[in-house]
Amino acid sequence: MSASAPNLRAVGEPAERRPQAARPAIRIKDLQKSFGALVAIDRVSVDIEPGEFFVIVGPSGCGKTTLLRMLNGLIAPDAGEITVDGAPPHPGPDMGFVFQSFRLLPWRTIRGNVAFTGEVNGVDAPVLRERTDRYLDLVGLRRFADAYPNELSGGMKQRAALARALVGDPHYLLMDEPFASLDAQTREFMQLELMKIWYERRNTVVFVTHSVDEAILLSDRIVLLRPRPGQVAEIIDVDLPQPRWTYDVRARPEFVALRQHLWDRIRAMVASDPQSEFYERNEVRAG
Repeated sequence: MSASAPNLRAVGEPAERRPQAARPAIRIKDLQKSFGALVAIDRVSVDIEPGEFFVIVGPSGCGKTTLLRMLNGLIAPDAGEITVDGAPPHPGPDMGFVFQSFRLLPWRTIRGNVAFTGEVNGVDAPVLRERTDRYLDLVGLRRFADAYPNELSGGMKQRAALARALVGDPHYLLMDEPFASLDAQTREFMQLELMKIWYERRNTVVFVTHSVDEAILLSDRIVLLRPRPGQVAEIIDVDLPQPRWTYDVRARPEFVALRQHLWDRIRAMVASDPQSEFYERNEVRAG
């Protein structure tokens, strides 16, 4: 491998740059999931370390969202195992979830929306008030606490959704393409805000995206899934220095090389997938 090539790690081989915890935060082993005759996930195995920012990428329909929902216990696997802190996953205060859509309650103020998760989880009122104000400050929405969702821009609504997920003080944060509906400029600002929040809190984050650039910018590691049925194609360490909002990540040669590698692999997968509308439109074939 040339000196300029991205740092690729074989599946199952420990990452040299990150000390391994005694037990992974999340363990996924031989996971399988079907919906009728459709096999969505097929024998996926990966360990996610405590405090890691772990990103899932792959072609459309490869099972990224299905995998994320199984991590939260919203969907049960057909076979294999998922453990979170050594136990089966289940929705609760330790597991924050940020969806693709904002899912704010239109009849509640932004403060009321952010506090909602804590109310459901039975957080004491004085503690919840303090947390709500803290996370409104953290995402830059304190001035808009008494506004309603229809009065805010898309980026502000997504910041409110992020604050709502954080107000329960979760150990884990699952994010399903949370910035996909935002315009390019707002998306970049939200990426910066998320990096700062994660760097301060060090939650274990599992983030789903279609964007190769976003995956590299945010992650400690990336898992690339094959087209349906979703299988692990490779797991890649992203060794770009932290904190990443202090310099131009995209200008670094490591970023450029890794972006090219991931895009070439995804393009080849899509072009060689008979289920894809782009099948055989490109002579590159999946490796």
